Amino acid sequence: MHFEAIRLFRDRAAAARPGFALTPASLPAVAALCRSLDGIPLAIELAAAWVRVLAVEQILARMDDRFGLLANGGPVAPARQRTLRATIDWSHDLLAEREQVLLRRLSVFAGWSLEMAEQLCSGDDLPATDVLGLLAALADKSLVVADTEAHAQTRYRMLDTIRDYAASRLATAGETAMMRRRLRDYSLDEVERTHRMGMALIPAPWSVTVETFRRFDVEAGNLRQVLSHSLAEPDAETGLRICAAARPIWIVRGSFAEGTEWLDAFLGLDAPGVPAAVRGPALVGRAQLALASDPASAGALAAEGLEVCRAAGEAFWESTALNLLAEVSLHAGRAEEAAALTGQALATAVQAADRWNEGYALGTMAATAGLRGDLREAQRLAEAALVVMRDIDQQWGAARTLLGLADLARLTGDLPASQQRYTEALAILREVSARPEIARCLAGLGRIAIDQREMTLARRYLTESLELSRSTGSRIGMVRGLEAFAVFAGEEHRLDLAVQFAAAAAALREAAHLPSRSASRTERLLASAAVGLGPEATARLWADGSRLEASAAVDLALSMPSAAAADDDAAADPASPGGLTPRERQIAGLIARGRSNRDIAQELLISPATAARHVANILAKLGFSSRAQVAAWATRDDGDRAGRPVG
Repeated sequence: MHFEAIRLFRDRAAAARPGFALTPASLPAVAALCRSLDGIPLAIELAAAWVRVLAVEQILARMDDRFGLLANGGPVAPARQRTLRATIDWSHDLLAEREQVLLRRLSVFAGWSLEMAEQLCSGDDLPATDVLGLLAALADKSLVVADTEAHAQTRYRMLDTIRDYAASRLATAGETAMMRRRLRDYSLDEVERTHRMGMALIPAPWSVTVETFRRFDVEAGNLRQVLSHSLAEPDAETGLRICAAARPIWIVRGSFAEGTEWLDAFLGLDAPGVPAAVRGPALVGRAQLALASDPASAGALAAEGLEVCRAAGEAFWESTALNLLAEVSLHAGRAEEAAALTGQALATAVQAADRWNEGYALGTMAATAGLRGDLREAQRLAEAALVVMRDIDQQWGAARTLLGLADLARLTGDLPASQQRYTEALAILREVSARPEIARCLAGLGRIAIDQREMTLARRYLTESLELSRSTGSRIGMVRGLEAFAVFAGEEHRLDLAVQFAAAAAALREAAHLPSRSASRTERLLASAAVGLGPEATARLWADGSRLEASAAVDLALSMPSAAAADDDAAADPASPGGLTPRERQIAGLIARGRSNRDIAQELLISPATAARHVANILAKLGFSSRAQVAAWATRDDGDRAGRPVG
């Protein structure tokens, strides 16, 4: 209610329908509606008038055709408000002819720079040299907004309402297809050039590579728009080319879900005419996106992509596919197979003068040697990989290699060297927001902090690591994080949580077809827990942890109380079903009433993290894996208690 737009909607809606009031249920829709109308007072007044016959949610659903809905201003609009289009028409008609041409052509962009406007909007009827002056004139009239500065250039955008109007003018002029084609060609050229630089196919310093990541962020709206139009046409070849070129940025950022969704959509099109040189790389890219969550699927896709790329004579992508297949074998614990595949990848890359895949293959060879137990060879190969990556100034690749060297140093007990390598890698990774590798790096630093008994620092590292892994959907990362939290919980003398974290990680490993954790480490944990908790309790806790969904296990880890924290309601009632505390039974009841963690926190005056911890404890104690099961249990238990005699 601090926002004028919300208050205006409320007042005009109440005038249109006496008794109208905003409620917690309707506020999100009202806020979204005002946002979609760009806070334009006239547009908000016209929309509010419709509450006489439509719910707010229905009005919002019709905003795709805002000019049609608001054409007559609703059932009770005064004459001055008869149409929003007429108001904007009046402003448009005051523009000079070339201003009108530029305005409608700019509607194709989600956002743009002066350079883009000059390049894509100009033509015989609009010289590029005139664009700057015309753009300034449109900005002066508030039809264009000078938004942000990126890459030493001002970015421009339109309010959604103005953009929709300008797009309708573009369609009327018969220029929509032309402008979409220009934006498509521009975006394809840009993203493929970025890919060639990032993969060292075009020499470029790291500073330029970092800038390409930032440019990608700025242009993401335009790229998604191009992909959407390519999918609708359909134009599978353009879509697959863009996806294959954007793949490294999706992988580095951990945007696996977005990349997967686009690639699956384009690969699913019936497009037999797509060249093998386009389809093969797309299959390999799709496999790379699957690696962090489903290595088995990644292997099948990579094998298919490898054959297509070989047939097309795509040496770079052949090496990429072989490197990926080696990683799949490595994750599955098949060292000999991984060694053979990396040997092929290295030979193919060297023959093609492909330094990126050469360095990557050496890094995977180092990891394979480590899996075999040959740490000296692993060190030698990792250092060779680091030389290659630094030679081509591909610092993300160098950072991944540094992570491998840091892992080796930690395994050999050289904690200072390990910490130095992790810290060096982390600085590089944060430059490009490489979330999956940042998570891995932080997990390593967290383990070092545990070894050095710096538990507060360890918790901070491990918490950020696990949050990042969950945000990217990386099952490998979540396994790593939960295993680190199991060690942390053991050191904090929380053996019950240590057992549950280890069990949840083991179940997640099995679901992702990853090799089992060292049996000796698991046995030591269980033996220690059996001494402290008893064999039966340990077995029950392991079973409870094994049944936890990944999200519930992560919640439990992130809400783990410190060793010194005293929980006022920690003592469970032995007679209570499931051994729940009074507070936990109260929360179970709220879950049964459909309350979210945030709702529970607000109702009980506790933090959302504490609410999440209680929910995770309830799931673990009852042996459930979902909130729906808790709700059913709480409802049933309330009925049982209602029929019991008192005393």
